[in-house]
Amino acid sequence: MTAPSRHSFAHARTLPDGNFRFIALDVETACSDAASICQIGLACVAPDNRIQTFSMLVDPRSRFDRFNINLHGIGPEHVSGAPAFPDAFGFLLPLLSRHHLVQHSNFDKQAVNAACRSCGIETPVLRWSDSVTIARRAWPELKGNGGHGLAHLKKVLDLDFHHHDAGEDARAAAMVVLHAEDRLVLPFEELVLPVAKTPNSRFAKKVTRRATAGLPLSGCVAVFAGNLGMSHDQAADRAAAAGMEVKAGITKKTTHLIVGDQDLALLAGHAKSAKHRQAEEMQIAGHFIRIIGETAFLKLLENGKMGGTDPS
Repeated sequence: MTAPSRHSFAHARTLPDGNFRFIALDVETACSDAASICQIGLACVAPDNRIQTFSMLVDPRSRFDRFNINLHGIGPEHVSGAPAFPDAFGFLLPLLSRHHLVQHSNFDKQAVNAACRSCGIETPVLRWSDSVTIARRAWPELKGNGGHGLAHLKKVLDLDFHHHDAGEDARAAAMVVLHAEDRLVLPFEELVLPVAKTPNSRFAKKVTRRATAGLPLSGCVAVFAGNLGMSHDQAADRAAAAGMEVKAGITKKTTHLIVGDQDLALLAGHAKSAKHRQAEEMQIAGHFIRIIGETAFLKLLENGKMGGTDPS
């Protein structure tokens, strides 16, 4: 890799100021030592979702490995005269400490903490979330199908950024979060909350709700299966608010089985949940039951609110 007139060095030199929805952070390292931070990038997401990108070079006071130089293009000559980590981090900390931080994987937090320990700095308590976890929630179908790394998400989401540049990668992580907000129709504050795992044990809590007469979907009986973008409890609450009765298992009275959108694309066989296969068998046997994805379920609820629902 030839030493470029780095696009990364053209990022803003003035640290963004103000209050942001969240800040995505990414680092590049000089060698295999996680503490050897040689570049820090920030992507500050404003209330109107505009992104202000900032990056700075850092002198890691350590060796540079050829592998790392080939990856990000930063070598000893680029960091000559750059601040050491204690000064760079001290400059950034007032901004970082008052915002929720997003990293794409857990490496960046580990690198920052390792650099603090290496320099004898007390590791600050910062609020971190992982955009990989958010991406897995928004696009579960990518598991085993390219994964949730930035390189693959760049293709899937048609993101425009230069990989392995701290400022650019931070901006990409921020864009992943914004895309996930749109896909799941959830604000950042809810995206970073822990998601309850879908119960799969026979001893797990059964999600049920009673029906309420006189509502748009009264008379419908719903069952939830698979991984949704929300918990089964949240989905059941929304169904009940529209008049649906929610049951834990499929019976002859079940009218709707709601599964994760990605489950609709699975091949036949045991890749599908037991509930999904049971519903298909009932359809074949002539029983009325609709199998719909989460997106169609939300559309059904929305149509019900507008008075245009046909539950059949």
